[in-house]
Amino acid sequence: MGSHLYGGAQQVLYLLEALSSSDVTSTLICPAGSAIGKSARERGVAVEEVGYRGDLDWRVVPKIKRLLRQQSIDLVHVHSRRGADLWGGLAARQVGLPCVISRRVDHHEARWWAGFKYALCDHVIAISEGIRAVLLADGVSAEKVSCVRSAVDFERFQAVSDSAGVKARFGLPDDSVVVGMAAQLIPRKGHDVLLEAVSALKDHWPQLRVLIMGKGPLATSVARQIEAMGLEEQVHCVGFLSDIETVLPHLAFLVHPARTEGLGVALLQAASAGLAVIASRAGGMPEAVLDEETGLLIPPGDAPALVAAMERLLSDPVRANEYGAAGRRRMADEFSINAMAVGNLSVYRRLMSSRRDA
Repeated sequence: MGSHLYGGAQQVLYLLEALSSSDVTSTLICPAGSAIGKSARERGVAVEEVGYRGDLDWRVVPKIKRLLRQQSIDLVHVHSRRGADLWGGLAARQVGLPCVISRRVDHHEARWWAGFKYALCDHVIAISEGIRAVLLADGVSAEKVSCVRSAVDFERFQAVSDSAGVKARFGLPDDSVVVGMAAQLIPRKGHDVLLEAVSALKDHWPQLRVLIMGKGPLATSVARQIEAMGLEEQVHCVGFLSDIETVLPHLAFLVHPARTEGLGVALLQAASAGLAVIASRAGGMPEAVLDEETGLLIPPGDAPALVAAMERLLSDPVRANEYGAAGRRRMADEFSINAMAVGNLSVYRRLMSSRRDA
């Protein structure tokens, strides 16, 4: 896990914090220098850092095994997909411990690979029903997979509106209508689809401004595409925002035209902030955004459909606000950190009970 807390790393931190108030004692094993290790330690969680050079670094297995034995661990929960699902599962199997793996992405894997990897663990937690369906299609048995959705820190996104402050921060005109996209700059997130849509909208909606929040390997490519399309006035890449809670509540709505997505933490955050969300009808996104209730769903990769959806919300801000209010209520009711922790804890207890009864 990397230098910023977002996505899966943030979910792990939520889980560790919530479990600290239960009868579970947790130890986080993570790469040296990672943001999650620093944050977990600040919150009183025991942290063990290991040297780790990426997906192919098999030498991490004996390091993990040694820590599992030293810490008298009873159960291993593997979260990262960056090799840790394989190496962590292998270490747990060799030490003889029950192992759970969280699956956060919705792409298919070769059946032979899925069969090998998931044989190392006792149970798989999918963060959406969409991901659970992918796992079943790839040959993982239904009895081995549970769905426990990701959580959102609802209270974090309840800031009082200060849209003028956000516009001043990013140098936007006072009469701007500001729309956001918060995602890593990687191909599957669909930044190209958004730029195509903005290009089609800019003449009819000259006050439209788009904040692209996030970082990633496509940063240079996206910047060049913005320049080539003449969208420098309309689209602003503002990088990763550690204080995104100070920005989201003041946008008109959020756009997330990802081609695939396990669930979409940014969608949960935006809904918590009271924003309508436009997202793709793919992966777990229909579970995060209810079409015509908390936002709008479009076919993945469909720029004309995104144009139409953005025009609907731009021309009907009352409807957008209604969607946002409904989304906020839903996040408070269904996506709490406590509910996520309880779901994970129930899986742990079932596994431990079955081990004792065996």
